[in-house]
This record gives sequence, C-alpha cells and structure tokens, in this order.
Amino acid sequence: MPWETLRGRPTWCETAAVDDNLLARAAVDDAVFALRPDYRALLLTVEGITPGPTDADSEALLTTAETAARTALAESAVEDLPHVAAWREAYRAFGSKPQRTRNSLEALLRRADAGLPRVNRLTDIYNALSVMHQIPLGGEDLAGYAGPPRLVRATGDEPFDTTASGQDVVEHPDPGEVDWADDAGVTCRRWNWRQCRRTQLRDGTTSALFILDALDPFTDDELHTVADELVSHLSSLGPGVRSSRRLLAP
Repeated sequence: MPWETLRGRPTWCETAAVDDNLLARAAVDDAVFALRPDYRALLLTVEGITPGPTDADSEALLTTAETAARTALAESAVEDLPHVAAWREAYRAFGSKPQRTRNSLEALLRRADAGLPRVNRLTDIYNALSVMHQIPLGGEDLAGYAGPPRLVRATGDEPFDTTASGQDVVEHPDPGEVDWADDAGVTCRRWNWRQCRRTQLRDGTTSALFILDALDPFTDDELHTVADELVSHLSSLGPGVRSSRRLLAP
C-alpha cells in the first residue's frame, strides 16, 4: 500500500488493542497527497479513559498554553506563524477561504488571549497541546465511528450532520473539499475545520481517536513528540489507559 508509512514508537503505556484493526484500515487518498505531498497524519487511539470535568491539572495546562500563545503572537501575526501559514495555503489549494473557515489551530490561537475554552479534562488536554505545539489536533469519540477513518477529496454527496441556528441539520461538503470520513459520512470537514455531531467528544467519552495533522515545516519527529506528550497526559485519566498509533504519509 504505497500511501502508508507505519512507524512504531511505543511509550510505556501503549499496548496492542482492539483499535489496531481500525488503525490498520485507516487511509489517506492519493488525491490528498497529490494536493499536498508534504502532508502527514498521526492517528492515536486511546481507551480506558475515566471521564471527568476540567480539573486543576487541565486548568494548569490550558493556562500554560495561553501564555505560550501570547508569547508567540507578540512576535508574529497569527497568520504568519509557519504552520498556520502552511495550513492557510492548504485550504486555498482545495478552494476554501482561510479567512472564513479557519483551521482548528488558528481558531484556537485567536481565542487564546481572551482565554481558551474549558470543556472537560479530555478536551482541555488536547486543545492545550494543539496551541503549545502549534499543530491542528482533533479528538473524536471512537464509539461514534462507523468503520475506519479516511481522508478524501469529497464528491459533494456525503452527509455531514451538524447544527445551524440551534437546529440539527445534514449538510454536504463542496466537491473536491478535503474531509475526514467513515462509512456513515463526513466526520470532519475541510481537513480540520468542523467536526460532525456524531463523533464529538462528550463528557462520558471513554475511548477516543486523536488526529494530529502536519505539513512542512512540521517534522515526523515533532509529530511523535506531541503524541508522546498527549499519551503522557492522558495516562492520568484512568488506571487502565491504553493507546496505539499509526503514521500515514506519502
């Protein structure tokens, strides 16, 4: 399978898990790599999480991330940060306007000065690491998945369940848009812009899929460093936390 690169760099709490089958079937379409040959995705599954609200540890991590963002943005406009700029170019490549649909990293950075959202400790951890390492990092509830995750150029027919004006609605992506999807439809539109309702992390989530998106100049070693740090923090969320990972690259 020429689209994949498998790389194991297990940490002390990583074990083989049922999620390995899902990770083995995950894919990035050749059409996406043709659009951005420098793209890589590190997929990380985590099981055995004990749900809980924002706590002292996740609050401290968010505060550290807010400070890091203010320091970075004191020296550079958000759109000029190297990884943000790379993602803006990637959005333009498939016809999206980054001023209107901001990638998840840029959206968080722009909120950091006023304060990052406090959601629950699981969400707080990955939002904080996204800001601290300046990388788009998404978290999804594995229980909501129907089949393996795939990054595709959309046809425009795929369903995307979301909300509009407070109402549940089903939308469809623009043809050619880069989207994460499973067997039931789009799970995240425009690479890392907006997640569907079905796979959103919830207060009761016990198993999650994290997607770490990278473009140059972000390196593979940096990707694994972020994943290592994420696993380290998540290991505190339960006595039986287990994780597995896979790197998808051209």
